[in-house]
Amino acid sequence: MASDTPESLMALCTDFCLRNLDGTLGYLLEKETLRLHPDIFLPSEICDRLVNEYVELVNAACNFEPHESFFSLFSDPRSTRLTRIHLREDLVQDQDLEAIRKQDLVELYLTNCEKLSAKSLQTLRSFSHTLVSLSLFGCANIFYEEENPGGCEDECLVNPTCQVLVKDFTFEGFSRLRFLNLGRMIDGVPVESLLRPLNSLAALDLSGIQTSDAAFLTQWKDSLVSLVLYNMDLSDDHIRVIVQLHKLRHLDISRDRLSSYYKFKLTRKVLSLFVQKLGNLMSLDISGHMILENCSISKMDEEAGQTSIEPSKSSIMPFRALKRPLQFLGLFETSLCRLTHIPAYKVSGDKNEEQVLNAIEAYTEHRPEITSRAINLLFDIARIERCNQLLRALKLVITALKCHKYDKNIQVTGSAALFYLTNSEYRSEQSIKLRRQVIQVVLNGMESYQEVTVQRNCCLTLCNFSIPEELEFQYRRVNELLLSILNPTRQDESIQRIAVHLCNALVCQVDNDHKEAVGKMGFVVTMLKLIQKKLLDKICDQVMEFSWSALWNITDETPDNCEMFLNFNGMKLFLDCLKEFPEKQELHRNMLGLLGNVAEVKELRPQLMTSQFISVFSNLLESKADGIEVSYNACGVLSHIMFDGPEAWGICEPQREEVEERMWAAIQSWDVNSRRNINYRSFEPILRLLPQGISPVSQHWATWALYNLVSVYPDKYCPLLIKEGGLPLLRDMIKMATARQETKEMARKVIEHCSNFKEENMDTSR
Repeated sequence: MASDTPESLMALCTDFCLRNLDGTLGYLLEKETLRLHPDIFLPSEICDRLVNEYVELVNAACNFEPHESFFSLFSDPRSTRLTRIHLREDLVQDQDLEAIRKQDLVELYLTNCEKLSAKSLQTLRSFSHTLVSLSLFGCANIFYEEENPGGCEDECLVNPTCQVLVKDFTFEGFSRLRFLNLGRMIDGVPVESLLRPLNSLAALDLSGIQTSDAAFLTQWKDSLVSLVLYNMDLSDDHIRVIVQLHKLRHLDISRDRLSSYYKFKLTRKVLSLFVQKLGNLMSLDISGHMILENCSISKMDEEAGQTSIEPSKSSIMPFRALKRPLQFLGLFETSLCRLTHIPAYKVSGDKNEEQVLNAIEAYTEHRPEITSRAINLLFDIARIERCNQLLRALKLVITALKCHKYDKNIQVTGSAALFYLTNSEYRSEQSIKLRRQVIQVVLNGMESYQEVTVQRNCCLTLCNFSIPEELEFQYRRVNELLLSILNPTRQDESIQRIAVHLCNALVCQVDNDHKEAVGKMGFVVTMLKLIQKKLLDKICDQVMEFSWSALWNITDETPDNCEMFLNFNGMKLFLDCLKEFPEKQELHRNMLGLLGNVAEVKELRPQLMTSQFISVFSNLLESKADGIEVSYNACGVLSHIMFDGPEAWGICEPQREEVEERMWAAIQSWDVNSRRNINYRSFEPILRLLPQGISPVSQHWATWALYNLVSVYPDKYCPLLIKEGGLPLLRDMIKMATARQETKEMARKVIEHCSNFKEENMDTSR
């Protein structure tokens, strides 16, 4: 079971400060520029956390607005100290790095910051005397500068067509730099001259960079412990250089097998060279490589018994010469991962759940193209088999979705995997905190990626949660997203159906404040538009029925929403649906339930007082659709209208007395033991019909309703009736001269049922 431990005080304070910058840490100058309060002094532990959490919030929390001058809070190292910061995506621009240029940064990770230009290269020099770790991964434009300064618009800063490649920048002066990531750097940058001034590199990542001559790497043969050459087209010359780097502990020569054609093929000889020459190797990644010759031993020669990681038993022949098992071996999308004995504690591959999860873990940050395929394998495992490492799987998928919010493949596969990882089979293993994280990334996906498959997957995943309870903390946001999905009339039919179902569930069993807020978002209007579209198409499907059901729920004891229904031609749609779909019982029940809510609002009842509407309601009294539900709801509507008295009956036909007789006849035809398809949260609208003598039939309908509900569902409705003061009202009604005898008899039975219920459930313990 995942932990539900609360957030630390540090995390809560950091989040609060970042959401309330103006008023906590800083103040705004006239030009909307943030400045730190003069009496605030923050150590590096807090400053680093503020910056890194800020980046997380911008990228992952859609309700968080970034501030243009946020980094200016850290411009003065006398009051704020930054040492280790991780910045990513388009959030970071040249002026942001410029704002913190006086800081003594030790670690600076810039990931996919495509808005950075060559101006930031010059800013990097400000950190040269302290910087130990630097990542420029995916910063595609940082080696570009304006061709004609002042002659281009600002937008051209990230447009190579009006920029020229900077070729004279080097890492001269970066004497402390030990860890450098230049992955996915733009073609044309002279890597060798760029890196030559660095004397003691310990880790270098040149992912996606093509260089025919790798001899320059040997200048660090006595210091380099980690080398990543992912997607570099290798040759025998590269291998000869690599095996000279005798200090290497981590070597990654993996590739994306789908991205392009590589001439180089791995052989048994190459793997043997790695084992022989790189004696310190602890981690090796050869994922995606085609193995030219058979490196595995035959099935006949494989040692029987349990799977072993001992090199001497290795199914991969060259690795039998290893002195010890590797800590990590990357074999994703290679044939070797399916062998029995692999000499490594952790293996990435596609053979089983453990290997797939290792792959997602290893490649998420910098290789979305590989990660999406690994998550797709996890999806199959969760769908067809059973996921044995559920919590780990969920956390990894959540991380991938957060990290690659705009990557279509990740969003499609990740949202699909979440659907299966959050279903009821796994619910008991998931904490509230973890399930909330799932909801957050699902909503992020819906908000950021308007793609049919992603939207459908996200909606289906939300269906795995208890609604509205588990979505309460994001109630407004989820409703806004669902309504935005439902707005386009050309929307995918399956998404419409799921979204309407979710909307309906969200407005069922919530308080009136929530319903009013959702009504103001356009909920009522959106549902009416869906109904109108279905009417035009002459289709009565689940979308049509769910839409009416949602309107029934959202108008319950919510006068504003009832009024909105009337103002936007709801009654016309009601009549049109009744005429177009006369046999649709579920539809009729939902529509009449909604109109019952409208009729409960005294100020709106005059709008129902037309010959056409009253005739329709009267005719529906004789309906046998859905048991007694349609007849019952029609009688409820008329009971509230009758309650306004004869003077409010402003029509000639049908006459009030005629309708009254039909109501009596209908009520007498109902079986009091009928099981109901209805859910009352309060009896208040029914109880108000008891203490009156203007309309005995309304009084009788209300009494029958109470009798039916406390008879069939005593555990639910006896306590509710007692709590809301219904018994004194019934006793008073029995004494009224205007009340019918049969109504009084029924009232006595209601009181008797509730009295018996109280006695049976009395606490007799001492």
